[in-house]
Amino acid sequence: MADYYTNFSVVLPLTKEQREYAMQLAAQVEAHKHEEAPLPESFPPGLKDGIEDWYFETEADDEGVWLHSQYGGQGSACAFIQHLLQKFSFAGGVTFEWSHDCSQPRTDAFGGGAALVTANDIERFTTSEWLAEVTGTRKHVFSPDTQLCIKCGLHADDDLVENTLCTR
Repeated sequence: MADYYTNFSVVLPLTKEQREYAMQLAAQVEAHKHEEAPLPESFPPGLKDGIEDWYFETEADDEGVWLHSQYGGQGSACAFIQHLLQKFSFAGGVTFEWSHDCSQPRTDAFGGGAALVTANDIERFTTSEWLAEVTGTRKHVFSPDTQLCIKCGLHADDDLVENTLCTR
């Protein structure tokens, strides 16, 4: 049986007071998830939807707050970072990357992505989305009548497979 992982690690630079606030929110989420404690009324509404995907760990660090995971949760991490950027009026943004990995070779197990989080926007992409975008118009598509690729004209029996990279 294969084990699948999604790894990321990012430090959000925060002051001591900001770090305490962030760690308090993380502790409330952990208590809610593991002890089934209700979230306090003051918990930010924008973060409630992502709690089920909150698979990352949050640790205080000399530089701020360190978010890391081997089990994913990058969507919730983006929302948490954005909340902190909004609360503390950060002008810039935070970037981080993640990787998809597997304990055994699998064709669907490897890849990754990246995010740019600002107070107003979250932009994310994955390597699989990027590959689909850049190769989407360059894949073999065979005519059911002729069995020829409608782009390059080569035949399906020439060891070509539909939806693989077409040279034209």
